Amino acid sequence: MARKAFVSGCFDLLHSGHVAFFKAAAAYGDLYVALGSDKTVYELKGRLPVNTEDERLFMVQSLGCVKEAFISHGSGILDFEDELRALRPGVFVVNEDGNVPAKRQLCEELGIEYVVLKREPHANLPRRSTTALRQVDRLPYRIDLAGGWLDQPFVSRHHPGAVITISIEPTIEFNDRSGMATSTRRAALELWGNRLPAGDPAHLARVLFCCDNPPGTPHISGSQDAIGIVYPGLNKAYYMGEYWPGQIESVHDEETLRFVERALYLLPLGPRGPEFDVLSDTHISPAGAQALAEATGHCWEALLSRDLAGLGSSVRASFEAQVAMFPHMLNHTVAAAIAECRDRALGWKLSGAGGGGYLILVASKPVEGAFQIVIRRAPSW
Repeated sequence: MARKAFVSGCFDLLHSGHVAFFKAAAAYGDLYVALGSDKTVYELKGRLPVNTEDERLFMVQSLGCVKEAFISHGSGILDFEDELRALRPGVFVVNEDGNVPAKRQLCEELGIEYVVLKREPHANLPRRSTTALRQVDRLPYRIDLAGGWLDQPFVSRHHPGAVITISIEPTIEFNDRSGMATSTRRAALELWGNRLPAGDPAHLARVLFCCDNPPGTPHISGSQDAIGIVYPGLNKAYYMGEYWPGQIESVHDEETLRFVERALYLLPLGPRGPEFDVLSDTHISPAGAQALAEATGHCWEALLSRDLAGLGSSVRASFEAQVAMFPHMLNHTVAAAIAECRDRALGWKLSGAGGGGYLILVASKPVEGAFQIVIRRAPSW
């Protein structure tokens, strides 16, 4: 009996990158493709796919390298679990941004080989992604590299400090509830459509912050989300017990931006669950806020001097200061991922409020299963 290979995904707006991935996966055996339902795509991405599940099934099933395709009946990041258990393939193939610990753990439980492939275009074809093809997704995302939580007055009133954010190009489509400011980004889509308008970043960020937090909002989103999306490059926003920072310092130096792009790797962990409550059982204190502020200051110095070891240690120190005040940021899945990467990284933190999302690693060489970012540059005019 021929060996079976298994892949899963949305595969909306089928493009050459998808076909190259299918062909690479088919080299491991007869290829079975589990497609996420429209409902699952909506739950994970916060939007419906452009092509319906029936259209996507027809296109994928029509490819010569695909033995069989089907719609997964489950939900969430492991929507294909029932089909995987029934099929029992010899190998499960994922690409870098589809690699999450839950998939690897399921394969280990079932005795299925787990293979992570790099996203490589075929021959001389251009690199493609569904996000790049969907004009609605041209808005940037943001990474908070250090100091997150100091943009909340209930933290920075104990001790002032900065939050360091990076505006990044949408080279992949990040999942909802993964700490990449997707809810604020949706507010930007409602305001401006498929791309940021021209204008003063300070004004645009304030408009976005107000739109994201209309009167009566019970939990105010920190302004670092709006700043991180709107301000290009690398930014440090300094907070002193208010929702809006007293000062924003930006860096657009090309050497520094390239240093950051080479240093950071994002390891997918899967979205945090709906039951996640990071604000329960907190331990916020002046000493904790000061530790977070000081670590963020060291991080900014390391960025400006392009000190890789200093960047790693300060990012880790910032994360440890966050967890000391918000212990629910760290769970068993996150702790296991950190333990696995500990010897391969100089530092680490979680995207956003934690509980899942992406493990952001500072490393001197590529990390298996992780991908890198592209920083959004300031306009040249």
